[in-house]
Amino acid sequence: MFRAASLVVLAVTVSVLTGCATTAKDDGAKPPPVRLPPRHAGFDYQIGGAYPPPSGVRVVSRDRSDSPAPGLYNICYVNAFQAQPAERASWPRDLLLRDQHGKVVMDKDWHEALLDIGTPAKRKRVARRVDGWIDDCARKGFDAVEPDNYDSYTRSDGLLSASDAIAFIALLSRHAHDRHLAIAQKNTSELAGQRRRAGLDFAVAEECGQYDECGVYAKAFGDRVVDIEYTSDGLREALAGWGKRLSIVRRDRDVTTPGASGYVRAVR
Repeated sequence: MFRAASLVVLAVTVSVLTGCATTAKDDGAKPPPVRLPPRHAGFDYQIGGAYPPPSGVRVVSRDRSDSPAPGLYNICYVNAFQAQPAERASWPRDLLLRDQHGKVVMDKDWHEALLDIGTPAKRKRVARRVDGWIDDCARKGFDAVEPDNYDSYTRSDGLLSASDAIAFIALLSRHAHDRHLAIAQKNTSELAGQRRRAGLDFAVAEECGQYDECGVYAKAFGDRVVDIEYTSDGLREALAGWGKRLSIVRRDRDVTTPGASGYVRAVR
């Protein structure tokens, strides 16, 4: 990593001052530096629609269709492992995961078809499309990308494995790093220990307070964790255990915008 003692000091100093970090690739090559989110910072989750960030917010996550918030650390949300209902018809039929009867395997909670990442060839084809979304995030000026549904293999009726998920997200990680974007692990606490193999830089966790998982992410990612709670009890638990270390916010489950009847945002 370093050539000489004098360069060690210079490299470390530049990294600290710029807030950049590098993530090692499996082949030993060094990807371009990426900017990581600040620890224990004001956070807002706006994937349901962008709006002016509340006072004190330093980190915001928005859908890839929106633009980043000026002057903040911006995370770009992409649904990488499942096809959203409006986009399902645009995916090649053979890239939708199918059971032994040829029926598309669905995430019933969100009415989303699981994408078939069960072979290296299919992973590369799915990644090409998701990589295009990552490119859009980079062009818009986002700092990081949040690929959702890393845990979709758990809803695949045994047709996909954790190894398939790790291999696929590793493809996305390499592409994100090449575009100078950090990349988040979304949920999936059971794979947090595989973060280096997967090339992941920080975590976006939903309800880690509610389900007592914040410590798993904090350990794996050195407290670079943003957490979204959806209940008052979950927020209370998250703040009690991790309020001085992680970035935590409560939102409504539909992540609506201010003025909507169900809008909720709280930090205490």
